Amino acid sequence: MGSLGRAIYTVGFWIRETGQALDRLGCRLQGNYYFHEQLSRHRTLMNVFNKTPIVDKDAFVAPSASIIGDVQVGRGSSVWYGCVLRGKPLCNLDLNRVIACDVNSISIGSGTNIQDNSLVHVAKSNLSGKVLPTIVGDNVTVGHSAVLHGCTVEDEAFVGMGATLLDGVVVEKHAMVAAGALVRQNTRVPFGEVWGGNPAKFLRKLTEEEIAFISQSATNYSNLAQVHAAENAKSFDEIEFEKVLRKKFARRDEDYDSMLGVVRETPPELVLPDNILPDKAPKTA
Repeated sequence: MGSLGRAIYTVGFWIRETGQALDRLGCRLQGNYYFHEQLSRHRTLMNVFNKTPIVDKDAFVAPSASIIGDVQVGRGSSVWYGCVLRGKPLCNLDLNRVIACDVNSISIGSGTNIQDNSLVHVAKSNLSGKVLPTIVGDNVTVGHSAVLHGCTVEDEAFVGMGATLLDGVVVEKHAMVAAGALVRQNTRVPFGEVWGGNPAKFLRKLTEEEIAFISQSATNYSNLAQVHAAENAKSFDEIEFEKVLRKKFARRDEDYDSMLGVVRETPPELVLPDNILPDKAPKTA
């Protein structure tokens, strides 16, 4: 089944490639009268001019994420599904010719997680004209759908779901930005504080348990990223084989549980002696 499935996949691939080649040939034959429709193919890593993303071999980047331009992702970090990290050169163009560029980069440290649908971008200050890179330190948690724009998030900080950090914001170590908060330009969130609201303001101090949670959150996502990396690295044959297994063991029996390594133990209070049936109690004399 594996060999047959691979053969069918290969035939389908070449049919699609041949169709695209014929379409390009037809466009050329039509000259100036053809309808030009470009096929957009997703690229997880994409360079801009001479700026190429640098991703550590032990980092996890989800297939649907986009890392573009001058971006660095450190060891053990994870960029999850639907994220966009877009570093760019700030260039002056003259008739498609690059005159001068400033470096505008994104740096992600080690053990950091950028969760699903988050956006990380860079900025150029309208006031000073300075280039504002985005710097995210080590063991940072950035929640789902957060927006980081030309800001700095120091080690072991926490940015909640849907939070927005604007140009020049600094979130210090062991600080937390609450979910949905909007942190305005050039604001500093001090060590050990929780900020929230729109605009974000100081709410309270972090507890020792919450500081430990931030560290544990980064570790949990680092471990989870390894699971997703292994799943995404599976070959076509492995995926097809697992489809067969799921169909075969649709009824969850003991064999299915043993394959998954699941041990279902019966609570001691429900274990009855062999001579007693569940629906009958022993008769007393």
